[in-house]
Amino acid sequence: MNGSPDDRIASGAACAPRAPDLSGVTVVTIRPQPPLGDYLAALRLAEREARSRLGEAMLLSWYDRDRDFEAPQHVSECHADSAVPGYVDYALHRGAELMIDIENGRFVFFYLKVDL
Repeated sequence: MNGSPDDRIASGAACAPRAPDLSGVTVVTIRPQPPLGDYLAALRLAEREARSRLGEAMLLSWYDRDRDFEAPQHVSECHADSAVPGYVDYALHRGAELMIDIENGRFVFFYLKVDL
């Protein structure tokens, strides 16, 4: 759709902010003290938490606000006008069972239990 952002809003084409549907996903919020030093420290913490809750688990997607990085890389580019970030949508549509939110969204990880 062409036109200015105001035109898209007036036509209803713009996405209104909304929370993602996390039903069926266990959300774990962790606020370590002192705050973690970096992404790698957050990943280690998330991996331990996922293993304790799911056993074998696969990391589906993640977000690092410090560096504004996400995985899969560039997945939010397809969601530029979406109210839900791409890394969240990606995980939810692949069956994520666990979301680990570290430091109020500073680091977010989505996991899926792996049945062996």
